[in-house]
Amino acid sequence: MTKQIRFLIILFLFTATALGVKAQSTATTSSPYSRYGLGDINPMLLPQNTAMGGIGVATNTINGFFSVNPLNPASNANIGLTVIDIGLYGKFNTLEKTGQTSQNNANFRLSHIAFGIPVSKRSAVTFGLMPYSELGYSYRQITPNFGTGSAADTNAVNYLYDGNGGLSRFYLGYGFGIGKHLSIGASASYIFGNLKESQSTEVPTLPGTLNSRIEESNSIKGFNYDFGIQYGIDFSEKKRLTIGYSASANTKLNTTNSYIVSSYYRNANGDEAVATDSLINTQQPSAKIQLPMINRFGIAFQNQGKYLIGADYTMSNWSKLTVAGVNKDLKDSRTFNIGGQFTPNINSLSNYFAAVDYRLGFVYDQTYLKVNNTDIKRYAATFGVGLPLRSNTTSTFYKVNIGAEVGKRGTLVNSLVKENYINVHLSFTLNDKWFQKYRFD
Repeated sequence: MTKQIRFLIILFLFTATALGVKAQSTATTSSPYSRYGLGDINPMLLPQNTAMGGIGVATNTINGFFSVNPLNPASNANIGLTVIDIGLYGKFNTLEKTGQTSQNNANFRLSHIAFGIPVSKRSAVTFGLMPYSELGYSYRQITPNFGTGSAADTNAVNYLYDGNGGLSRFYLGYGFGIGKHLSIGASASYIFGNLKESQSTEVPTLPGTLNSRIEESNSIKGFNYDFGIQYGIDFSEKKRLTIGYSASANTKLNTTNSYIVSSYYRNANGDEAVATDSLINTQQPSAKIQLPMINRFGIAFQNQGKYLIGADYTMSNWSKLTVAGVNKDLKDSRTFNIGGQFTPNINSLSNYFAAVDYRLGFVYDQTYLKVNNTDIKRYAATFGVGLPLRSNTTSTFYKVNIGAEVGKRGTLVNSLVKENYINVHLSFTLNDKWFQKYRFD
């Protein structure tokens, strides 16, 4: 009966996540900066790593608790129990622009589901589903004095920009150990989803004006590959320094690209009429998306049962991103992550809060965006806790991970937008002995 219950739990979690992925066909973010590239790219992090500043290249088992770490498949070699991790995500952001009223947005979704299953004492397979990117924006730019250009000309032009959709990632990874110190791993990800964008030009105060709209959509699917390595140096039984490296390959995805330029009118009530004509209508059923090469480097020091500190550095060649043969005019990005966690007394029975994991970190991101000749940067502070839950058995362990990222992206100079945001992460992690044969004397 226990096996059937476990199977039903797995089936339920997959169904719930699939519904979350389906919901991602509509916007799950609200940021004008998601307009560029493939949308806002989601790091391959679970909440426990996000709360530590996003470090993960050199982390694996922390305080004897096993977790899935998609950022570096080499960490799979250290998974000793079956792991299930499912999480939720919420984003609250405020958009500010000089001379305009700030705009508040909130978005929620299922963030991930991840499994880790040991294959041998020093190897494990992992698989799961998580978002790859999010696209969601809707804003208006107004240019006055259309026509003559004189101050008396009040026919303003409205430029309307809209986008929604997103990409998801289903991944399968395997990692194994060579000797006591070296771990190697690789994973394959199937990326899929839809991105839809439009740009409209309207003159609302000039009756009879023929408005125009450009619409582009991409239905995307294809494989991407990651590989990684970790090497541990033991200073004592509990103290270990780990050095890690992982990378995402610059593979190509398939996309069905549609590009339409049409014209339309608005009636006296401001309602849009059916498009009068399609000036351009092109379909490319076999277009390609060239992904960038991403290199990640990390280092972490852990005193088992007490604390962990680490730092990551990521180089991403986003200047190489092309969609249907068109370069997306991005620049290479550089990201710095630093953070860690501290547990006062992991074995405490009388004081629950002494057994809690306390996490803290910082992120500095030189993003791939350059808008109005201005580099867009992101700064964030992260914090969170890992709350252990009591179990009636010695082979089952539970933990609730809560994390938050408080940051800002962009600037108010050069007529740009500053985005202040709070990302909240919640996940439930299970460690248990599944798929194991028991022997009886």
